[in-house]
Amino acid sequence: MPFISFLQTAQGTAGSASSTTSFVSTIVPFVLIILIFYFFLIRPQNKKQKETEKMIAALKKGDKVVTIGGIHGVVSSTKEKTVVVKVDDSTKLEFSRSAIASVESDKPAELKDGRTKEPKAKIEKKESDGAPSAEDESGK
Repeated sequence: MPFISFLQTAQGTAGSASSTTSFVSTIVPFVLIILIFYFFLIRPQNKKQKETEKMIAALKKGDKVVTIGGIHGVVSSTKEKTVVVKVDDSTKLEFSRSAIASVESDKPAELKDGRTKEPKAKIEKKESDGAPSAEDESGK
């Protein structure tokens, strides 16, 4: 029996020194996981939510909008919690402000350096280049 108590005493003194290192080695991975979740999931979601709230608060008459249901229209009037969207010449629908998914803009998209993004030009094939067109190949 004295041998067993000696082993327990020896483990108790060595265990207290290694318990702080094992505690730190256990906590560090959890802290890293929390930081990764914050920077890759929580923070981008909060930024997107703030942008959406700004967009909804800035709705005004004449804005082209798309609802979460995919309905395209023009804002006819705004109220405190709702927006009236003109879908057709005689059709107006009233939506909750939170049902607006995006506001379409007619302005060309701007690049980071301030230049505007130009739309890609359509490439038209000349008839005089001698190559058979798609219609010629499908008709054979």
